Amino acid sequence: MKKLSALLLVASWLSVTLSGCAGTKSVDSVNSAVKNVSNETKDKSNSIRLGYQKGGAVPIAKQRGELEKKLAAQNIKVEWAGPFDRCASLLQAISANQADIGGCGDIPGLSAIAAGQEICIGAVQRPRPEALGSAIVVRGNSNIKKPADLVGKKVAVNQAGAGEYLLLKVLEKEKISKDKVQRVFLGPTDAGPALYQGTVDAWAVWEPYVSLAVLEHGARRITTTHPAPTYSVMLVRNDTAAKSPKAVQAAFSALGEEYAWLNKNAAKSAEFLVKDIKISPAVAKQVTDNQGPQELATPNADDVAKIQKTADWMLAQKILPKKVDVAAVVCPTAK
Repeated sequence: MKKLSALLLVASWLSVTLSGCAGTKSVDSVNSAVKNVSNETKDKSNSIRLGYQKGGAVPIAKQRGELEKKLAAQNIKVEWAGPFDRCASLLQAISANQADIGGCGDIPGLSAIAAGQEICIGAVQRPRPEALGSAIVVRGNSNIKKPADLVGKKVAVNQAGAGEYLLLKVLEKEKISKDKVQRVFLGPTDAGPALYQGTVDAWAVWEPYVSLAVLEHGARRITTTHPAPTYSVMLVRNDTAAKSPKAVQAAFSALGEEYAWLNKNAAKSAEFLVKDIKISPAVAKQVTDNQGPQELATPNADDVAKIQKTADWMLAQKILPKKVDVAAVVCPTAK
């Protein structure tokens, strides 16, 4: 685990979509998304429950079946919780003790930790400044050509998530007061139709929604690379990290091997995405191209410092209700 690293083709989707959602859902709605979770094994150290959203490495690992075989050889049973529609739902499942591990963007992860959720950071995917996995998009016929044109406009973002962070960072870079742009808090399911129907003027979002908007709805990017690219994080229930460290480490090791496979099998990975989230082959290819390879690693001091900088910025922007000490919320299995 100390040297855990691999290249991940579809990266930040830990997606989708991974990337980066925030918000809340009722426990009842989360329960409906949890599958194959056995109450008889959830507290045993020889089992691990992997929560997942659509469109990431974990559901592809589930389809392939190799991860289960690897862990079974170590007498560790894998159970799957999902798919969840967004990070907020996955985090709720972890909080409700219906999953042990799940991947999200660092923005919603930090928001959950600041809100008191008992989770720790077990592994990270480092950002790639050149990646095109997120963007602010507008309708194809919009007169908005650049971020400065957003002044006085409505922009859909997911509150306290990757979309809001992207918008605020773009405005900061362009020296535009955030008060001059109206943020409309919507999840991606509602934000897409709002943009296409003209209810909002722009949408700050991540893959696969960027490629869907551009290729299937004629939308247009007004940003390219992210001014402050974020980490993706693998989050673990504190109780699981304390009581089942070997299962947690084994799961991350096996996931690392899955990531290596994804990186070497681009075409097959795209096929899995088509099946998983019901997108066209063209969109799946564009998504993987935009995301590019990323590394899954045990967080080091530099990672902690960079995530801490993000957390402090979020606190200053009043996105977080209180300060988060990132070093203190790294899992013991990652130290």
